Amino acid sequence: MPPLSRAENRAEQTRAILDRARAQLAEVGPAALSVRQIAREVGLVSSAVYRYFPSRDELLTALIVEAYEELADAVEEAEAGVRRRTALDKRFLAVAHAIRGWALAHPHQYALLYGSPVPGYVAPDTTVNSAGRISGAFLRLAQESEVAGDEHAPALPVGTAEHRALGGIRPALETPVSDQRTVRWLMAWSTVFGHVSLELFGHMHRGILDYDAHFKQVTGQLVADLGLRPARG
Repeated sequence: MPPLSRAENRAEQTRAILDRARAQLAEVGPAALSVRQIAREVGLVSSAVYRYFPSRDELLTALIVEAYEELADAVEEAEAGVRRRTALDKRFLAVAHAIRGWALAHPHQYALLYGSPVPGYVAPDTTVNSAGRISGAFLRLAQESEVAGDEHAPALPVGTAEHRALGGIRPALETPVSDQRTVRWLMAWSTVFGHVSLELFGHMHRGILDYDAHFKQVTGQLVADLGLRPARG
C-alpha cells in the first residue's frame, strides 16, 4: 500500500485520539479526561496531541459535537424510516424511541451531553448547530401539527411573560406555531429526555420494573396530549 498522505495521516491520528478519549469517558468520566494518558495510549507524547486538539476543552468539544451528530443521525434516520405522509404520531414515536435507543447503546456519550456539567468547561457556540438538529426534529413535527390543526389537550393561557420567554424559539420556525402548542411540544421534548435520563442514571431503579413498557406508555400519553393524528393528503 502507498504511504498515507499528510492529510490522511492527520485524519487517522485524530480518529485514534477521539476513539481513546471516548473510551476514557466510560472509564473515568469527562471531568477526569487526561490528555497525557490518551497520548501514551495512542503512542504520542502529550505535546503532540495538542497539535490536533490545542486544549482539553477543545477535545471535549470535539467529543460533544460528535455525540450530538451521532444522536441526530439516529433521530433523523428513524424519522425518515417512517413514510412522510404517515401519521404524525408514528413519526413522533420513531423520534422518541430513537433517542432512548441511542442513549442505551451509548450511555457515556449521552451522559456527556445530558449529564452533570464538566467543572470548568463551557461549551462553545460550535456545539449549537449539532445540538439543534435534535431539537429541530421536534420543532418540525410541531409545525406540521400546527398546519394539520391537531387539537392538543386543554392548555393554560399563555401570558405576556411566557410569550417573551419563548422568543428565542420563534426565529427557528419556518411556520408560525401558537404559544400554547410551543409550550406543549417543549414539555414533550423535556419529558422524553427526562425519562431517558431518569432511566439511564438509575433514578427509577426498583420503582419502574419494565422500562420498555413504561417508556411506551409515556410516549403514548404524549401523543394523546399533543393531539397527534394522521397527516392529511
